[in-house]
Amino acid sequence: MSTNNTEIADTNKTSGWSEFWSKEDWWAVWLGLGIVILAYVFYLSGSSISWIAVAPAKWSNFSQLATQLSTTGIRYLALLAALLILFTIVIKFIGQKPKEFIPAFIFIFILSAIIYILGNWDQASHYNLEPPLVALVIGLLISNVIGLPRWLDAGFRVEFYIKLGIVLLGATLPFTLIIWAGPVAILQASIVSLVTFFVIFFTARKLGLDHRLAAVLGAGGAVCGVSASIAVGGAVRAKKEDPPIAITLVVLWAIIFIFALPLISRVLELPTGVAGAWIGTSEFADAAGLAAAQSYGGLAGGHIAGTADQALASYTLIKVIGRDIWIGIWSFVLALVAVTVWERNETNSKVQAAQIWWRFPKFVFGFLIASILTTLIVHGNSLADYNKLVKPALIAPITSLRTWAFTFSFLSIGLTTRFRELANAGIKPFIAFTAGVLVNVVLGYILSVIVFGHYWSTIVTH
Repeated sequence: MSTNNTEIADTNKTSGWSEFWSKEDWWAVWLGLGIVILAYVFYLSGSSISWIAVAPAKWSNFSQLATQLSTTGIRYLALLAALLILFTIVIKFIGQKPKEFIPAFIFIFILSAIIYILGNWDQASHYNLEPPLVALVIGLLISNVIGLPRWLDAGFRVEFYIKLGIVLLGATLPFTLIIWAGPVAILQASIVSLVTFFVIFFTARKLGLDHRLAAVLGAGGAVCGVSASIAVGGAVRAKKEDPPIAITLVVLWAIIFIFALPLISRVLELPTGVAGAWIGTSEFADAAGLAAAQSYGGLAGGHIAGTADQALASYTLIKVIGRDIWIGIWSFVLALVAVTVWERNETNSKVQAAQIWWRFPKFVFGFLIASILTTLIVHGNSLADYNKLVKPALIAPITSLRTWAFTFSFLSIGLTTRFRELANAGIKPFIAFTAGVLVNVVLGYILSVIVFGHYWSTIVTH
């Protein structure tokens, strides 16, 4: 595993004004908010940044794909050039070597583009080929079966890509969506996030695991698996091997649930809206959950009540809106606890108030500010207007760039994770995380089917 990219401990702490241009966290904020503001300027002018925020269209055969690429190829090159320039500037400012980063990032981009295009094959959802998840699996296979030269690790900036992606995620989650989601969705998602976190955390502590690893495992199960594991790992200054342990467990259970949850829902003949809510409550990764919800939605009709849109709507309300907003909350709370309690107990020294600021994950500010900006932009729009007008011109291009960032990150995670290095973690993290899995699934079923079943079975999708 690359210590250059997954090292959570900040051995080169910066202070003063230099922090604003010498830390990855702040650069993720500047770039993320810059993209959002640029997108808004284009939106106000009646245009969009969609040309450069290229995303592959659906395709069914290689002839169709070739035709599509012949017209959009220049856009992929433009995006590569733009990202390469921006990221190289970041690499220079944070003290890394651009000449090592540039060829490595080109490799990452090309592989990510192939994965992104594969994810838009019209049969991709049938085989659960969601780009970020596929990127993670391919990265793990390459790293652990084929192997890559270590000099390529310079481009595998796991934390930077995920932080940028999280800031862009904030732009696609305006607070207005929380209102539209309704109190039921937010309440259910919050109950799940809190209960799952504490079950995993205290089980891990009972097993003798470190506070930081317990926090990373808990966040991975409570929120958005991979993103939360990395975000909280940085917030509490976990060991470099802690996030990969959580990520491996997240991926393991996410893949199992892609198949298990739709199958069980089908046996129980759950309405599509109810099943989507259960999947949103129980899944650990957005991409995996989306694939599961889509596959179950395709069964609508006959013995399965509801529509395909209801499965996706209820899943999105619970997972993508309700649970993902907890990334910032957990990062803030756990950073505060780590500085004021855990480290104080370990060193028996008084905590300096400034340390709370220096240690707080700054990309969380970016997430919140991006969400506020989008909220102000969409203010006054109904949900119908948002879906018809705002989403295609403003939100969709940002979502596309977010998918690129997450794909870069998930691929980098896979390419820098060596299973043999995780073996030393033992069985205890698996036991703690699995305890959360069991509680998650049962609690999710009770809330989705028994407590709020009527709400989810009649969820409105327009």
